[in-house]
Amino acid sequence: MLTKRIIPCLDVTLDKEGGCVVKGVEFVHLREAGDPVELAKRYNEQGADELVFLDITASHERRGTMIDVIERTADEVFIPLTVGGGIASTEAIRNILRAGADKVSINTAAVKNPDFVRESSEIFGSQCIVTAIDCKRNFNIKDNKDKTIIELEDGTRAWYEVVIYGGRTPTGLDAVLWAQKVENLGSGEILLTSMDRDGTKDGYDLPVTRTLSETLDIPIIASGGAGNIGHMFDAFTEGKADAALAASIFHFGEYTIGEAKEYLRNKGVAIRI
Repeated sequence: MLTKRIIPCLDVTLDKEGGCVVKGVEFVHLREAGDPVELAKRYNEQGADELVFLDITASHERRGTMIDVIERTADEVFIPLTVGGGIASTEAIRNILRAGADKVSINTAAVKNPDFVRESSEIFGSQCIVTAIDCKRNFNIKDNKDKTIIELEDGTRAWYEVVIYGGRTPTGLDAVLWAQKVENLGSGEILLTSMDRDGTKDGYDLPVTRTLSETLDIPIIASGGAGNIGHMFDAFTEGKADAALAASIFHFGEYTIGEAKEYLRNKGVAIRI
């Protein structure tokens, strides 16, 4: 049985010091959470399975990803490192992998040019290419017969719309159909973030997580909404996710990686201790 993965996420913005980890609610109202290199070192020591580094304003600011911060982060961690934000060319991927990353996460550039997923996976291998899908519930289901309508926890129904540029721009794309497309194009993994749950601590968006997990063959990383380690259990059991990504509960010292893993193991989840 494949073990489930616990993945801390470093959402990083550019500042005068070079980079700062932040956390917000629904992609806005950001507050500082610490130095990315120091946090990465802490999570490596605590036994995280992987680490995700997202330069969350790179696409919006139309700039490249912070290579120097990635290099310093990679020097401190000995677990798989995924880097995303502003990646729009195979040359950018090559530079990030050279800087020490093991995988790259592409989002906005993939939506604007889906063939970028195919080209990247052919050059670097599917195992290197993670497609990040940021999505938001859309309750307009009457005129959207081509969308994947999902029943929510309260019995209402919605489809999930892909958003890009850090959640600033809706695309009209159905998240489930888009995930199927990028899988066929060669993406090796999906990083699924529900914008409705991001930073709320109300738990992961289980309906869309479960739908993607049941629809696709590639792994799904659940992201957005972790408020406690019980929510991770829900993501693995009800959401059927392969990995759970979290930020606030780790950044601000509410839980350690070890505490999360021990809790999940005691609940019967296959987890690497």
